[in-house]
Amino acid sequence: MSSNYELDARPREAFGTNASRRQRHDKQVPAVVYGAGKDNESLMLDHHQVVNSLEKEAFHSAIIDLKTDTGSQQVILREVQMHPHRPIVLHIDFQRIKATEKLHMKVPLHFEGADVAPGVKIDGGILAHPMTELDITCLPKDLPQYIAIDVSELQMNQSLHLSDIQLPEAVELTATAYHEGEDPTVAIVTAPKVVEEEGIEGVDEAAAGESEDQPADDEATPADSDRAKSGE
Repeated sequence: MSSNYELDARPREAFGTNASRRQRHDKQVPAVVYGAGKDNESLMLDHHQVVNSLEKEAFHSAIIDLKTDTGSQQVILREVQMHPHRPIVLHIDFQRIKATEKLHMKVPLHFEGADVAPGVKIDGGILAHPMTELDITCLPKDLPQYIAIDVSELQMNQSLHLSDIQLPEAVELTATAYHEGEDPTVAIVTAPKVVEEEGIEGVDEAAAGESEDQPADDEATPADSDRAKSGE
């Protein structure tokens, strides 16, 4: 059960609103670790290290080594609280894992072969993917960083459904991945939307015709000349 990610942590000693503000000012992120039959643990993380890790897609569904002075523990990311208007991480929740207990995780989907799909390459269609992640369950050793979806054979208006997805060995969908009796669309090639210009052109032509019928501002009509002669 290996990990590609590490985070350095230290015990959190001060609590409360004022303490949290000071910690954020010092570029520290409060965090809590729970699970695996142990007590909750409050920690502090380096904000710069956390932000750099969060920018990596795989980090969100990876096993993470959380290193402290007392040792290392393996966790998964459960929740990240961000500042509503600024790129600041306010709080993080981690869950401890056990090698013998299955995880419930959201794993991203990677769509491969879109550039050679006939519906895209030949017919000029666009690949749309209504689903971007799947709810799965597996043991920690079988946790994939992502699930690859091959869309290289899709024709125009052809789609792939959840039942078409080949999951990695020992990985299963959870009950929340789909509703019973449904088979949601995962990817589909559709025609690009075309703006209706015919009606606009008709309006433009009518306006052009009206402008041709109207005299220029400096041109007098016969009726105008008659009124001028009669003194109107």
